[in-house]
Amino acid sequence: MDLFSEIEEPEREELRRLRKELEEQNYKYYVLNAPTMSDREFDEKMHRLQDLEALFPDMFDASSPTQHVGSDLAGSGKRKAENGKAFETVKHKYPMLSLANSYSREEIEEWVRKLPTGVEIVCELKYDGLSISLWYEHGVLVKALTRGDGQQGDNVIDNIKTIPSIPWRIERNDIPQFFELRGEVLLPWERFEALNKEREEQEEPLFANPRNAASGTLKLQDPREVARRGLDAYLYYMLGENLPGKTHFERLSTAREWGFHISEAIKVCHSVDEVMNYIAYWDTERKNLPVATDGIVLKVNNLAQQEELGYTAKTPRWAIAYKFPAEKQLTLLKEITYQVGRTGVVTPVANLEPVQLSGTMVQRATLHNEDFIKQLDIRPGDRVWVEKGGEIIPKIVGRADRNDEGISGLVVSGFPTTCPECGAELVRVEGEAAWRCPNESGCPPQIKGKIEHFVSRKAMDIEGLGEETIDLLYQKGLLKNIADIYALRLEDIAAQERLGEKSAQNILDGIEASKSVPWARVLFALGIRMVGETTAKKIAKKYHSIDTLQWATVEQLCAIDDVGPQIAENIVKYFDDLTNLEILARLRQAGVQMEGEAEPEPTSDKLAGLSIVISGTFAHHSRDEYKAMIEANGGKNVGSVSKKTSFILAGENMGPEKRKKADDLGIRLVTEDEFLQML
Repeated sequence: MDLFSEIEEPEREELRRLRKELEEQNYKYYVLNAPTMSDREFDEKMHRLQDLEALFPDMFDASSPTQHVGSDLAGSGKRKAENGKAFETVKHKYPMLSLANSYSREEIEEWVRKLPTGVEIVCELKYDGLSISLWYEHGVLVKALTRGDGQQGDNVIDNIKTIPSIPWRIERNDIPQFFELRGEVLLPWERFEALNKEREEQEEPLFANPRNAASGTLKLQDPREVARRGLDAYLYYMLGENLPGKTHFERLSTAREWGFHISEAIKVCHSVDEVMNYIAYWDTERKNLPVATDGIVLKVNNLAQQEELGYTAKTPRWAIAYKFPAEKQLTLLKEITYQVGRTGVVTPVANLEPVQLSGTMVQRATLHNEDFIKQLDIRPGDRVWVEKGGEIIPKIVGRADRNDEGISGLVVSGFPTTCPECGAELVRVEGEAAWRCPNESGCPPQIKGKIEHFVSRKAMDIEGLGEETIDLLYQKGLLKNIADIYALRLEDIAAQERLGEKSAQNILDGIEASKSVPWARVLFALGIRMVGETTAKKIAKKYHSIDTLQWATVEQLCAIDDVGPQIAENIVKYFDDLTNLEILARLRQAGVQMEGEAEPEPTSDKLAGLSIVISGTFAHHSRDEYKAMIEANGGKNVGSVSKKTSFILAGENMGPEKRKKADDLGIRLVTEDEFLQML
């Protein structure tokens, strides 16, 4: 081998390594919805790969990540939809390319200055969601395709139809026979927080950001669950033949007139200064938006000029994206502590020197699991980079170069082998990243967590038994499991600090009312691992009593929609535990509903994704009848007014406190007649 070959061989090896690494990241981003690399790092490595491929043209490969976009196809063999079924794969009429990304305002200025003199530029917000292509024929929505691999995508039309902002039909005489609208499917911040809260309560993996949550939701097989999660969409490009308008801005304005959800933040700019002012304004103002954005998109406005500028293999030359830099700070990792959850999962938590990010003070961040700590190679005493993931969730994304002298006095220990709460030896199930405490009936956080879950609003809905009260009654030996709730006495509760007879009576009233909670919610309340609210309803629909469910086999349970082998095994294991059987016997003896028909499935999705408060008295129907109507039409009944309330069904003599809170939060009041008209 000559000297030149010896020099170039490491770079050829780097080229091969980058191709493999970037393909893996594409798979994690588009298919698993769980990227492990930041957008900026990905783009930097992609640019390096492009440079190396230019240096070694003999290594050209049409399948290189530089030559195609990542694929999110569910039926491509990489991953099927959540219940094992695949979506229909359809070829795009026009390829769905990605955009070239820039993280430098100087690069954006250079891109603008290279355009022909006098070119108008449309500036738009870059929404952080899942790309979608909507096909309309004679005004009717006929297909909704994901980006897929850019050449073909998955048809997710049934799920797209659950999004209220996307019309199924356009009733106009001035629309072309066929047109395509492209945009981004998003999960608003409010819905993202609510979904992650639900998953946290079930100790399911949290979505890292709204984009991942939207992508995962759009690939679900049950449109009712998709509707419940509350997706939204913003549309930003129109394609087809014989379309109105000669500019991109004109076409978007027309789409808005036709009833499509087009952002009001779009602006036509005529100079570099106008573009820079737009970027500077939205770099701050975007934090007040209800959905996630991660940059600005610039497009040449004139459609004929777009055609003239053309395309590369992956990107249009007439558009570019500016990505906002993620806000991150360097701070000290003081110590790692370990929390035990309701199902025994041990989660490491980083305790940090306080640091300000996006206007809030961050002192703690989850470290997820042992593998995450090893991957980042962090330990107490390190200075770590903390980033606000999606502007909300603080996360550690790396560490500064370690100064061994600075931390030589610290004892570095690995992940604990015993439970930090009860001392039981931790176990790790094959295929899972988490360590778990198996001592379900003797580990304090697990005991209290199960009770908190049991009394929660979506389960038995027992008011007055909050986290602090449960902890107090546990410490006094009055609550050791969920069955003990029904043995509580007035004098025992009233004797406790901060409670008293009135609070005690309210708790007992809530306990008594919980005995009428239907069987499906009781099943959810039991806290069987991975059996969430929706899954519990489906199981209760098949098995109408605890007695029939108790003898179900793994195979029989797997026949239920959305119940996989792991959930089925968890159910069987629950009934194999004598302690659980004793608790169930006590619950039955106390009068808790252990049988009955499942709650009726919604008959329409007219109220899908809406949280509705009922207040006052009504002329046409009772409150319970209106609650049933709300659930029958896909809505959710909630007891208190908050910023997440969609509207209040307001009758006569509405409570003054609820009215005041509604006024303060700007919540709409809907009369009885208006509500019936909605249905």
